[in-house]
Amino acid sequence: MNVQIGQVGNYLREWRQRRRLSQLDFALQAEISQRHLSFMESGRATSSREMLLKLAEHLGVPLRERNTWLLAAGYAPVFEERELDSPALHEARQASSNGEIRHERQ
Repeated sequence: MNVQIGQVGNYLREWRQRRRLSQLDFALQAEISQRHLSFMESGRATSSREMLLKLAEHLGVPLRERNTWLLAAGYAPVFEERELDSPALHEARQASSNGEIRHERQ
């Protein structure tokens, strides 16, 4: 994982733009001020772990990427990563191979 420490604002801006949200629209959704969001994206304000996780949740950022955000902000990752052949995932692999997992079609 190639993480640039101190670049969490860039990650935040990138994901906001991927979701095609303006700073104002996203700030309203996340219930923070547009100014604070702007300061976080530009690096003029630091974010708490809780704030980063809240914003990542609002943007639908995958858990692995959330860990990247936390590392970039100087926090420890909170989401455990496992290899697909991990013993902890044995039941999920077994259910998948037995066809027990069904996908709904829309």
